[in-house]
Parts: sequence; structure tokens; C-alpha cells
Amino acid sequence: MAIVLSRVVVPLDLIAAGLGFSETTRDGLRLMETSRTSLCKRLQKRRTRGSTLYSLYTDSKYSCVGFEPEKSGAFPILSSLVATGGPVGEVVISSEQRVYDVVVKQAALVKELTRGLDVKPELVVPGSMYLMRDAYDRCGEVCAEYAKTFYLGTLLMTPEKRRAIWAIYVWCRRTDELVDGPNASHITPSALDRWEARLEDLFAGRPYDMLDAALSDTVLKFPVDIQPFKDMIEGMRMDLKKSRYKNFDELYLYCYYVAGTVGLMSVPVMGIAPESRASTESVYNGALALGIANQLTNILRDVGEDARRGRIYLPLDELAQYGLSEDDIFRGKVTDKWRSFMKNQIKRARMFFSEAEKGVTELSQASRWPVWASLLLYSQILDEIEANDYNNFTKRAYVSKMKKLMSLPMAYGKSLLMPVSLQQSGLAKV
Repeated sequence: MAIVLSRVVVPLDLIAAGLGFSETTRDGLRLMETSRTSLCKRLQKRRTRGSTLYSLYTDSKYSCVGFEPEKSGAFPILSSLVATGGPVGEVVISSEQRVYDVVVKQAALVKELTRGLDVKPELVVPGSMYLMRDAYDRCGEVCAEYAKTFYLGTLLMTPEKRRAIWAIYVWCRRTDELVDGPNASHITPSALDRWEARLEDLFAGRPYDMLDAALSDTVLKFPVDIQPFKDMIEGMRMDLKKSRYKNFDELYLYCYYVAGTVGLMSVPVMGIAPESRASTESVYNGALALGIANQLTNILRDVGEDARRGRIYLPLDELAQYGLSEDDIFRGKVTDKWRSFMKNQIKRARMFFSEAEKGVTELSQASRWPVWASLLLYSQILDEIEANDYNNFTKRAYVSKMKKLMSLPMAYGKSLLMPVSLQQSGLAKV
């Protein structure tokens, strides 16, 4: 399920090598050549098992939300088939359809890879086991420092799953810092191209440093696909060239790229509860919904901060519907129009959180607590925006330490509940 990515500066030693800024030590941190060659062969064998599924439908809804926004009257959205100004009959696929296709593919892929995956221990080159342990420990340290609540929740997972989630978290964080960190002003599209090439090497068993090595080991042990990782890099590319979003369809795609992808990366590691009767696709939809909800919450919390950077991550057409313009955002004055606009945006974010809750219950029980903690804490940010009278221009909504601590036992209690699919099947029998 989704991992929370917040904009906190990461130590410079975590920024990727090979992007033109610094060269991290490689000798001693790469996997030993023997293990790496074997890793590459096994990964290649797994990749050939994957299958690709695509769908196209006309009565669309956002794939991770179990309601039809166009019927609610509050959130008009485009159909999956969108008319273009080109030749007659030409259509383009909308954002929600493109994301849905990824979800379907990932759900099918994880079922296929899980069915055929048979990881056996390899002969370990002397010393390499300790290097890998150090790599995972370092990932855990980063997670503990920058995502304390989430880190505490991961301690309930099995050691193997815990380490894998740390590795995914650190890769996501490093990727996010490329465009939001201290070196962001120096990042170019070619730098992101090099980062993507490095990702491909990592998945092929050729890590550049110890943090890469941890993720490379993770994708060997779990049926994790490269596509969500590539999509996250695409989100970073959007940040370099795009600072306005005409409608929610555009914003939805951005939210998927930078946050929804995290859920798709994590589900294969966290696992689905063996007693769950939900489809794999529906669990992935829940993971996607949590990522979208978290990012929408980030956007609503950081309106003022983003405006000072010349960015507006709000649907411009919806602003216009409430009589608001870009100038109103830059002026940063809370008005009745702004309050009405924000109420509707918060309502949408909560709908995504509500859908995400269904997916969380279907995860394996040991994996639920950190996800529930993330969901509860982030959804409370929306409460704080309301408490600030929708002033997200000059006031930053945050959840107090006391409220965070109070959320932990609540999240733990929710993690013990049976999957929603079982509850529904039980009601059906009554």
C-alpha cells in the first residue's frame, strides 16, 4: 500500500550517483560478480513469465473509486474515450483509463509471477551477505528518520517484508528528492533519463550502490514489476516541464505517477491476506486509491508553498467554476469562493481515502498496521485544513504529535479487523 512521501531534505549521500553531481563508492557495495550474474539470469527468467492485459471501456469511472463521479454532480469527469481535434474517429485514452490499464496489468502480473516464483537460497560469496544486511539496515535508518510512524508499523512485518518495504521507500524518496531536494535546480531531463537507465540496471541485477543493491535484492525475492518505478520517474519529468493542470484528468495522472505508483510497488511485498476473497485487481485499486488520496492531501496542504514556487496543482477548470483564477491563488486570500472550492476538493480526497480503506483490510494482517497509520494520519491533515478555516496559503496544516500517538492504537485495532470481502460474504449468507 502507499508509502507517504513528504518533502523533507535527504542527506546528500543519498542522492543518486551517476547523475553528474557526485560519484558514490561502488567497490565493495556492488553485489559480488557471481551473485550478480546469477541474479540477472533469475530475473530474466521471471520477466518472461509476465503477461500483458489491456482493457478499454466506455462507461468509465476512476478505477480506484467505487462510485460514479459523473452521477454525483459534483465531479464531472471525461469518458475513457475522449474526442480530439484530429481526424474524425480519432480518440485518445484518458488518464483514468491509462491508470486502470496499469492496475489490470500489475494485478495479472503479480498473480502470474507468484504462481511461478520459487526463490531458493543461493551460494553466498563470503562477505556479500554482510554487505546486503548493511544495505537493508541503512534503508531502515532512512525510513526511521523520515517516516517515523510508518517505520514503527513496519516492525510488525516479517523481517524479509520489512526490509523490502524499506528498500522501496528509500528508492522512492531518492527519486522524489531529484526534483524537490537540494540539487533540484540542477536536474535536467537527461539526468532523469540516466536515473531510469540506472533503474533498469538495478532490476537486471547490476546495482550501483548499497541502497540500489537492497532494492535489487527485493525485486528478486518478490514479484515486483518495473513499470510503477518507471512511471514515478515520469512524474518527476512532469514536474520539470508542467506547473499547471487544466482539469482533474490531468491532475489524476500526475497523482498516479508520483504517489499511486507507490501502492502498486508495495502490494506484492505486503501480500494479500490468505483468507481474503477480494480480487487481486481490487486490492491494487485500493492501493492506488490511497496513493491518490495522499497526494491530493499533499496538494491541498501545500497550496501556498507551491504558489510561492510558481506552481498550481489544482484543476484550473474547477477553479473557474467557483469564480477563481490563478491570480486568486497567488494573492492567497481566503474568501467564501475559496472555502466552497476547498470543501469540494476535500470531499474528493476523502472519497479516495474511503475507497482505500477497503483495500487495506485485504492485505496480510502483519502488513496492515503501517498502512492504516499512514491512512489515518494523512486523512487528519484534511481535518486540520478545515480547522484552519481553509487557509492553506499562509498556514500549514499538520497533525500534532499527540494526535499521531493517539492514531497508532486506533490503526492497530483496525489492522485486526477481518477483510471487508469476508464481512460482505458473511452478510450475504445471513
